[in-house]
Amino acid sequence: MQKNSSKKNTKKIQFSFKAAEAKKVSLVGEFNDWDTNADPMQRDENGTWTKTKMLSPGSLEYKFCVDGEWAQDPENLRTCPNCFGTQNNIVKVIGVDRANFLSKNE
Repeated sequence: MQKNSSKKNTKKIQFSFKAAEAKKVSLVGEFNDWDTNADPMQRDENGTWTKTKMLSPGSLEYKFCVDGEWAQDPENLRTCPNCFGTQNNIVKVIGVDRANFLSKNE
C-alpha cells in the first residue's frame, strides 16, 4: 500500500458498527497500523458506534475491535483473507468524500 502524505487527496469516510451492548469499539486497519487504541469510536443513543477518518484513495483493509474481540463489518461484504485464517473487510476510497462498501443490498 502506498501512503500519501498529502492532505489534499484525502477523503472523509465514515465507518459505523451496531453494538448496543458493547463498552468499547475501535476502528482498526492498515490506516492506523492495526493499533486497537488509535481510533476509538463514539456510541450514539441507539447503540451505533461511528468514526470518521480522512483516508487517501485506494483499497484499505480494516476490522472493528469490540470489547477486545475482532469483528468484521456486517454491512460490508467486500472482504479478503488475512494471515490469521479469518477475513478482513476492504474499503475502496474513491472520488470526493466517497468510499465503496459492498453492502448487503447490492
